[in-house]
Amino acid sequence: MRHRITFFVSLVGVLISVAASADSDFGGFLVKDGKALFPIGFYELPGDDAGLRAMADASANIIRCGSRADLDRVEAVGMLGWVPLPLHTGVTDELRRQVAELVDHPALAVWEGPDEVVWNFTAFSGLHKSMGVYENANEWWEQTPRAIEYSESEAARIIPNMRASAELIRSIDGKRRPVWMNEALRSDARFVRQYLPFIDVVGCDIYPVKTSDRNIERMGSATDRWMQIAKGKPVWMVLQAFSWDELGAEYADRGNAYPAFAESRFMAYDVIAHGARGIMYWGSHYLKSDACRWSIYSLVSELAALNSFLVAQDEAGVKLELIELTDERTGLGVHMIVRRSGEDWLIAIVNEDGVARMGVEISGLSAIDGRDVMLLYGDETHRVSGGEIIVRLQPKEVKVYCTSRAFESERREYRDFAGK
Repeated sequence: MRHRITFFVSLVGVLISVAASADSDFGGFLVKDGKALFPIGFYELPGDDAGLRAMADASANIIRCGSRADLDRVEAVGMLGWVPLPLHTGVTDELRRQVAELVDHPALAVWEGPDEVVWNFTAFSGLHKSMGVYENANEWWEQTPRAIEYSESEAARIIPNMRASAELIRSIDGKRRPVWMNEALRSDARFVRQYLPFIDVVGCDIYPVKTSDRNIERMGSATDRWMQIAKGKPVWMVLQAFSWDELGAEYADRGNAYPAFAESRFMAYDVIAHGARGIMYWGSHYLKSDACRWSIYSLVSELAALNSFLVAQDEAGVKLELIELTDERTGLGVHMIVRRSGEDWLIAIVNEDGVARMGVEISGLSAIDGRDVMLLYGDETHRVSGGEIIVRLQPKEVKVYCTSRAFESERREYRDFAGK
């Protein structure tokens, strides 16, 4: 169950045909060999087989592919693939050819629409810097007449094209593979809601680690925003696997800063605790730090070992409360998930605040009263008594407890990576 201590406080319709509407039964998880998988993927498809095998050995389960040959490669190492398609250009012979050529491939799992499509016709910096559409960089946020007129005209062109493209895909793809749209963190909610009825998964990318700040605590609120926009559809979050300066001179001012293992772990569990149904990593194709790469692979392996919990439903009736002075109950809060897999239970807790939480009470655990829950990858153990446990959390700390250590990954390399 997702819990928070703090409280968080006009749709433009698009007429769509029945054939274009999304499959409301898609729950956000992949399926391979009859088994549900929590999506853990990479935009990077390593060019060499050794690199691809290393990614597969880390237990990533899906990679971005651009061709049938790419899908052949990921299938050979037991993975699935997603394929990007230019939905925004509408139905073309090339789109029809792409879909028809790939639709029968057993490794194909997901169709991806154009990246950050709404951002690109509303708030993209290039609209001012290089395209000359806006006279100043803040026109979208100031909602100038020019920004409003341009965005509305682009939406009127692009979104019907996306609808028609989705309809074409579903007319060809008898397996009704999901269509996923990734957006920028602050992409406009009203325009996203216009294409939401005919896609299956939505979400955003967020890369908070820079030299100037490392605001990893934003992950939860970012996920909350997209959960709200999604209106019950699954949300996949795209996380950071790079240092900003590796992206080129334009980003040099953000400095050389790799996410530490602890930061990557926090970001992953935080989005999961806020409801994300999948995690993708972007930027690893730019990585110059092998230590950062291997630390992310160790995290991927940790998450994959918990797959049976991550695809399970939240346990009802479990409650989280802080035992603190009233004036100490400030900040973003403490969040958790509680899931069951067979006879075993998982309790993952995330402290989003920069202060220690010394009394975190978790109750409603009567089903495992008298059993021990062990801190995975640590020495701490709590016996559930009276249906509850009380744990302590350091600032921005994650603790993952389970009734069995069988769910620990054997992979431990670079879990001590401190970032930069």
